[in-house]
Amino acid sequence: MGVATDTPESSDHGLSDFDLMGLALEEARLAGEQGEVPIGAVVVIDGQVVARRHNEREQSQDPTSHAELLAVRDASAAIGSWRLENATVVVTLEPCAMCAGLMVNARVGRVVFGARSYENGACGSLYQLGSDPRLNHEFVTVADVRAEECSELLSTYFAGLR
Repeated sequence: MGVATDTPESSDHGLSDFDLMGLALEEARLAGEQGEVPIGAVVVIDGQVVARRHNEREQSQDPTSHAELLAVRDASAAIGSWRLENATVVVTLEPCAMCAGLMVNARVGRVVFGARSYENGACGSLYQLGSDPRLNHEFVTVADVRAEECSELLSTYFAGLR
């Protein structure tokens, strides 16, 4: 399994990756309004959005409060299982090693991300945890969906801090 780039497919859910990234971007904007790094995530299972979250590290003072970790946790609670084989996780920034590792362990079926993270990305840019055959699970990865919008949101946020 490799990393695909910006496919317009709707996969096994009713909404396209483009549309789902729009929901993740809404979450990211909420994060920015709350003084958090603007990263948002959604989880879709069988055509239904079962979780939507954004970064909450500053609010919670918890270094694990990444958008995708919180969304995966909520999705597991929503379906009553830690196994998310049929889930698609859509996130505005390429997952870090912690979050990609979580998705391997949760058996997520598919990950879609917007902006690449060349410093921390673990789904193709720096590491490839989702497609490492040495691990107990692999997931399909789709990169660069609405990447420009996702990158711009982050750039604007960080420019405002300087």
